Amino acid sequence: MLVLTRRINEEIIINGNIRVTVVAVKGERVRIGVDAPPDVSVDRQEVHARRSAFGDEPEVVERADGMNLAKA
Repeated sequence: MLVLTRRINEEIIINGNIRVTVVAVKGERVRIGVDAPPDVSVDRQEVHARRSAFGDEPEVVERADGMNLAKA
């Protein structure tokens, strides 16, 4: 596991097309933003585990503005 230190508004780039940004830090909680291509599923661990248990794949919804969103 790679462990990095970042400050608010600093980013980590994964595979050249996924951006993870530290949005806020409050006490022991860290808010992060993830900007990834529409074909990359991004879930909290507990949601991922539930989907894996039931074999569910997120449904992709195409919006009028061209953005694709995964619908849980």
